[in-house]
Amino acid sequence: MGVWINQGDIILVGLRDYQDSKADVILKYTPDEARNLKTYGEFPESVRINETVTFVEDGFDEDIEFGDEISSEDDADSVDNI
Repeated sequence: MGVWINQGDIILVGLRDYQDSKADVILKYTPDEARNLKTYGEFPESVRINETVTFVEDGFDEDIEFGDEISSEDDADSVDNI
């Protein structure tokens, strides 16, 4: 089972030790969880909760690459199997 990640979603990622340019999505926070984390000071003040951002600063997302390299259901996201 996969989870859709949309612009503005708050997610927790784990960086891979063996692949510097890749990370795994560990958790997608609900809006209530994100608000609580903001209240507890877990996010910088610049993080906006429940706001849609329709632009990105020039060059900010140049290094983001989404690959569709899964060849079979057995190779699906290993986070689902935890």
